[in-house]
Amino acid sequence: MKLKRLFTLFLGILLYGLGIVLSIKANLGISPWDAFHQGLSALIGVTLGQAGIGVGLLILVFNYWLKEKIGFGTIVNIFGIGLVIDLLFYLDLIPTMNTLLSGIITIIVSMFTIALASYFYIGAGYGTGPRDGLMVGLVKKTNKKVGLIRGSIELTVLGIGFMLGGKIGLGTVILGIGIGPVVQLTFRLLRFNVSGVKHEYLFEKNKSADYTTEEQSYKEKCETELQFTAQSEI
Repeated sequence: MKLKRLFTLFLGILLYGLGIVLSIKANLGISPWDAFHQGLSALIGVTLGQAGIGVGLLILVFNYWLKEKIGFGTIVNIFGIGLVIDLLFYLDLIPTMNTLLSGIITIIVSMFTIALASYFYIGAGYGTGPRDGLMVGLVKKTNKKVGLIRGSIELTVLGIGFMLGGKIGLGTVILGIGIGPVVQLTFRLLRFNVSGVKHEYLFEKNKSADYTTEEQSYKEKCETELQFTAQSEI
């Protein structure tokens, strides 16, 4: 049974990385977190995946300070998605779109790919990505609404990404507006109940951790709208 869960987790990570690469190859502008990683990679001279891994590790340290639970899936998320992104760019199997129509179609395909990735990744029950954990932690720490915290984080990373040279455009808007409904539609078609997943965390032997009512409500909204790493982002 665990082998099946691990396969589901890694399949989700693979699809998530593919979805991010598709959104970038659409050549219309990318999501806030990806813009941040893109700008950072250009600034310090690393690959996009390496930038994502570095940011993920820093967020993980901050999440630990916020006392957010860390799962095996959290660690796999940090390293796995970044490695998949770099591998796909290295292999260069996906062409860069150079027309508006092809770009929009690729963006749409990327959103459904990320939605399917989220279904597998969340369903594995090995914990959430670091960016989701950051939002959960800040909601609990500040007692502010989910929408305010999520929006503040995304606007911040988008602004920094833009200043660092990350590509912002029509695709950024499409992703921002469309990813939530696409994930929600995909979950409904697959009859997947996010709040019904019991996540297993590190340092908690032989038991699954249940969410509090506040956490559960947030997780359902966050994962449905996707900044699961974001984010679902990486």
